[in-house]
Amino acid sequence: MFEVFHTAVSSLWANRTRSVLTMLGVVIGVAAVIAMVAVGSGASAQMADVVSGFGVNMIMIRPGAPNQGGVRMGAGSGARLTLSDIEAIEQECWSIKAVAPQVNTGAQVIYENRNWSTSVTGTTAGFFEIRDYQAEFGRVLDDEDARSAAKAAVLGSTVAKELFGGMDPLGRSIRIRNIPFEVVGVLAAKGQSAMGPDQDDIIVVPITTAQRRLSRSSFADSINMAFVQARDVSMIDSAMDEVAGLLRQRHRIPQGSDDDFSLGNMTEAVNSLSQTTRVMTLLLGSVASISLIVGGIGIMNIMLVSVTERTREIGVRMAIGARASDIRIQFLLEAVLLSLLGGLAGILLGYGASVGISQILKWPTLVSGGAVALAAGFSCFVGVFFGFYPAWKASALHPIDALRFE
Repeated sequence: MFEVFHTAVSSLWANRTRSVLTMLGVVIGVAAVIAMVAVGSGASAQMADVVSGFGVNMIMIRPGAPNQGGVRMGAGSGARLTLSDIEAIEQECWSIKAVAPQVNTGAQVIYENRNWSTSVTGTTAGFFEIRDYQAEFGRVLDDEDARSAAKAAVLGSTVAKELFGGMDPLGRSIRIRNIPFEVVGVLAAKGQSAMGPDQDDIIVVPITTAQRRLSRSSFADSINMAFVQARDVSMIDSAMDEVAGLLRQRHRIPQGSDDDFSLGNMTEAVNSLSQTTRVMTLLLGSVASISLIVGGIGIMNIMLVSVTERTREIGVRMAIGARASDIRIQFLLEAVLLSLLGGLAGILLGYGASVGISQILKWPTLVSGGAVALAAGFSCFVGVFFGFYPAWKASALHPIDALRFE
């Protein structure tokens, strides 16, 4: 067997330029498979991080029903959701761990001669727990801030940088819609989300202050939405049933009538995301695999040329005692070696391409061991599959005809 291997290597080395050009198809195919799967896996991982940042045990409540009387409505349309509704949910629903009502608005924020347009979120202390925001400097809001409608503001790191540069913002006064707010804290940076928005471009104020001072709603107690966190993922369904039952009772909705609110949970988003990214990764990998098939066809063509060129050599080997299986193994081994060497080079190129995509295009990539193993295994399969016919053709030659071949 060692002699057959040595003969195969010697044959490939004797025609090294042709061997390298033949391997290019496999190199590009393997590199494409690894890079495309890495792109799909990276996108999947990043979006999963975004979803997990909210928590899979999260329920989102919005005013207005998606369907009323058979007509599809927009989220937030129709009825109101109030702060007292969310307080009742926190107090009466045993499966709920934390709540975070929100009043959201956009505003121009001013500090001395600097200004910045950002989003302002009025909320409660539960917001920081549910959304996993931590204070890098100072503190976050507490229940007392909401009770007293304090004019306190916690800045995202982007807002702090734009308004204060390198200065310490704690204790300084900013103006939101010409109303002064004291900066009590700066949030630790979270960066840009996979969906696009900068998570640090935010100002958080007490929800009661936002309702009374900043909200443009004609109803003082109204909120835009609320996040509710169940005690455990296994309690999502019971928590949604509890919340829905309580809100229907508080809003006096008759039996059989449509809800005037909508509930959603992140479990649905996780399942939908997983299915979408799985299909995307499979599609990208399948498209890239076409390059491997093209590379395999190239190997078969070159091996057929090699059989033709070495017909007399095959006849001599058979004349001195070589069996058909020996000839078949030699040519098959050459094809597999071409494919494997191309596969190894393709793995290195694919990894480099994945890093390049991540660095240059700022697109997340994730090279998994499974993708590398799949590409390597598929390249070996290509060598065997497309090398079998030339090897069989070589072994089927008659010694006399082979010796007579010119």
